[in-house]
Amino acid sequence: MISVESLKVEFGVTPLFENVSFVINKKDRIALVGKNGAGKSTMLKILAGLQHPTAGVVAVQRGITIGYLPQVMILSDTRTVRAEAEMAFEHIFEMQDRLAKMNQELADRTDYDSESYHELIDRFTHENERFLMMGGTNYKAEIERTLVGLGFNRSDFDRPTSEFSGGWRMRIELAKLLLRHPDVLLLDEPTNHLDIESIQWLENFLKMEPGAVVLVSHDRAFINNVTNRTIEISCGHIYDYKVPYDQFVVLRKERREQQLRAYENQQKEIKDTEEFIERFRYKATKAVQVQSRIKQLEKIVPIEIDEEDTSALRLKFPPAIRSGNYPVICENLKKAYGDHVVFHDVNLTIHRGEKVAFVGKNGEGKSTLVKCIMDEIPFEGKLTIGHNVQIGYFAQNQAQLLDENLTVFDTIDQVAKGDIRLKIRDILGAFMFGGEASDKKVKVLSGGERSRLAMIKLLLEPVNLLILDEPTNHLDMRSKDVLKDAIREFDGTAIVVSHDREFLDGLVTKVYEFGGGLVKEHIGGIYDFLQKKNMENLNELQLSSSFSKPKEKEEKEPASEGKLSYEAQKELNRKIRKLEKQIESLENSIGDMEEQVAQLEARMATPEGASDMKLYEAHQVLKKQIAEAETEWENLSLEHEELRMKN
Repeated sequence: MISVESLKVEFGVTPLFENVSFVINKKDRIALVGKNGAGKSTMLKILAGLQHPTAGVVAVQRGITIGYLPQVMILSDTRTVRAEAEMAFEHIFEMQDRLAKMNQELADRTDYDSESYHELIDRFTHENERFLMMGGTNYKAEIERTLVGLGFNRSDFDRPTSEFSGGWRMRIELAKLLLRHPDVLLLDEPTNHLDIESIQWLENFLKMEPGAVVLVSHDRAFINNVTNRTIEISCGHIYDYKVPYDQFVVLRKERREQQLRAYENQQKEIKDTEEFIERFRYKATKAVQVQSRIKQLEKIVPIEIDEEDTSALRLKFPPAIRSGNYPVICENLKKAYGDHVVFHDVNLTIHRGEKVAFVGKNGEGKSTLVKCIMDEIPFEGKLTIGHNVQIGYFAQNQAQLLDENLTVFDTIDQVAKGDIRLKIRDILGAFMFGGEASDKKVKVLSGGERSRLAMIKLLLEPVNLLILDEPTNHLDMRSKDVLKDAIREFDGTAIVVSHDREFLDGLVTKVYEFGGGLVKEHIGGIYDFLQKKNMENLNELQLSSSFSKPKEKEEKEPASEGKLSYEAQKELNRKIRKLEKQIESLENSIGDMEEQVAQLEARMATPEGASDMKLYEAHQVLKKQIAEAETEWENLSLEHEELRMKN
């Protein structure tokens, strides 16, 4: 489908990669891997035709369509979610117009026996068959399936895209791309803005796609579940393995051991040759042999070893002053944007030294609560930052806030103070910005390199409360492991907003779940939380497995603390679902009534409306109904929260 031959890309003196050749076949599921800055995103752009190589050829088979999802894109804000998704079917709408015109022409013409009329019938029949094959009659159902699969509610479909966060808008772009069903899908970090459920849906979708997939991802589980081939970019070359990622890791280790042995043998050969030349350089009787050895030395091509060894890459947060016992306390915290309540009645206490995770779907308020803690936005309720707390904040867009015109060295030099300025080169080297890399401009760095640079800036300030909002989005697997070790050893407090299960595993001891306007505390690690959530979501499975236990373990314990009987659990879940529907219905009603009030007030502000008593009476009735509905909403919300605490 796509053939790459003798590809070479240069940025400056050193080629990013050269003499690269490979073929993408139908049904290939390729994981494109390599350290940050190796050229993964560049390779995808070249395959997509958005960037031209310095040399080499990329040949795309005739008629093959390519879909490309970049890490960052400019998004449109002029349409609703549904209308934006429908942009994927522009070709369907164009075909509809052509069919309508042909149909009208067939109806208007009367030369039924002419050759051109029969040609028009044949053309119409052929186009109509193509239209039906391309799903022209069921595209709306496909849009709904895809949007729901990526986490949207049906109530979101008619909302303008401008109301959604960047992560949700990226999902819309992903939906458009998937709905086009291109022959080759090129995905650059598609899971960065997805929650666990949506990642699993995308895995299943990609497995069913008939075309080829080339993806860059740092999510181990995702690429193992989706791919059957791994292409690694290393030292400017590629290594093509016809195996999934886990098997590739084993084979790569074997390859590197072979490289090391060959390198050591070559170094010994070079050393022996140099010693011979030095020993006999000035002896006339050995002149011929010396010249032969010099030529032999010049012909040696140095063996390169994959840049795999990260033993020198060690990240450590500097020690900071001791904070108070409770760095963050939230009491009845609420945040709303107009009628939309992001969360309410948030009560949580984070103890000094704790490592906690904020998890939940995009748009449920994780980053919003972080902004409240940072005092960047107003809120209702009480939020107390403890004594002597010094916050270090890594935002999702931190890497984009860097000055693109500065070099890597100057970026750090501007924030470094005191003796640390003498160690800038060492620090940059530890983060794989050694040598010429420290003189690169920020604008030529990859997403992962920018994230590493932003992380270095954070490291230079002594803090005792780390708040990291999706810190691993653009980090490669090795960098993620290093960061995880550093946070684990950090002697302060850490709040980590992340959807990366492997990163959070073994790091956090408490999980705060965001959803439905509430923040629920779960004691334990991330897999304790996931196991509990799986039981809650698959209650029937949980209950059926409990029935298979030995009889002596099936004693009735309906009143024991922390346990509910089958019937009690079932009834509790039923009540919770009923309350959630009532709360949602009330929220919709309140929203409708507030809209009616706004319309009435607009009419009352006109000269004609100012004297219309019926408008004032209707206004009073609506205000009273809103007050009653809000009271009912508060009571139901409290009841809902109490039941969830029992669950």
